[in-house]
Amino acid sequence: MTVEKINASESATSFVVRGASSSESVNAEGVYTVTCVGPDGQEKWQDTFENTVTTVGKNALLNVFFATGALGAGSTTWYMGLTNSAPTTSAGDTMASHAGWSEKTGYSESTRPAVTFSTAASGSKTTSANSSFSITGTATIGGAFIANNSTKGESSSTLYSVGAFTVGDKYVSSGDTINVTYTASA
Repeated sequence: MTVEKINASESATSFVVRGASSSESVNAEGVYTVTCVGPDGQEKWQDTFENTVTTVGKNALLNVFFATGALGAGSTTWYMGLTNSAPTTSAGDTMASHAGWSEKTGYSESTRPAVTFSTAASGSKTTSANSSFSITGTATIGGAFIANNSTKGESSSTLYSVGAFTVGDKYVSSGDTINVTYTASA
């Protein structure tokens, strides 16, 4: 019997034109369990061992997951959003339910900017361009998130990732531009 376990990895970098960043990491790994059963149905031996997920394997994982249409009907692209305060994050967070933050929608773009990824290399996949937000007023920004719906303020999409600035909330003014890049690693 083979047992595989994947702990995907991701890294996010967010910055206000004046500077700030956030980063996190998880690893892709697996465990094999092999059992030998003789012709009499009796187990002869069993071995369990960890594996190495190769770089090309990591690249394939990332290219499939972040490919257009990877999440099925209606989920063809990922979109970047901003939080209004530093989010307290939990693996159980969803767009409908997350503690400590709401989406910051005070930017001139009519929708959340689409996230476009480059081809995975060296076990990482990075956005090929900044997601840019043109700020329309004085505001507090706490971090960024990625979801699979472009509608600002909606709460029914899949929340893929959310992160807070490392040094707390950032303050922005009308005319500021916030540029966000994202790197996922496996």
